[in-house]
Amino acid sequence: MSIIAEFKKFAMRGNVVDLAVGIILGAAFGKIVSSFVADIITPPLGLLLGGVDFSQLAITLRAAVGDQPAVVMSYGKFLQTIFDFVIIAFAIFMAIKVLNRLRLHQDAAPAGPTKDQVLLTEIRDLLKEQNSKATEVPVVKQEPPVNPL
Repeated sequence: MSIIAEFKKFAMRGNVVDLAVGIILGAAFGKIVSSFVADIITPPLGLLLGGVDFSQLAITLRAAVGDQPAVVMSYGKFLQTIFDFVIIAFAIFMAIKVLNRLRLHQDAAPAGPTKDQVLLTEIRDLLKEQNSKATEVPVVKQEPPVNPL
């Protein structure tokens, strides 16, 4: 089998395609959450903390000198990334919790007996029926023959 044919077989398996779709959707979801945090969550939070803009929070380690830009530690962006992570983690937790609850409801439904179990039940019932018929047959007691002498 050539390398290209083998790669095509590998790439077209269901799990690989599902994984690719999941990664693409995850990346899009990450962008939505980042926007939600940056545009919806942090502005009111910054207002509550006295008008702080989290994206502008930084510590200047070295000021700009000439053509060299300033060396800045942007901890506000780091805080915003932590908010993103917490929201994504919570959303995933809730999704898994819902899936587990749905899975529990599916597992809770009692499964019917297997074909083997049905067959064994029929055999057991037939054996019981045969045994009960054998014990129901009246036994006729015979008197010993009388000696005519």
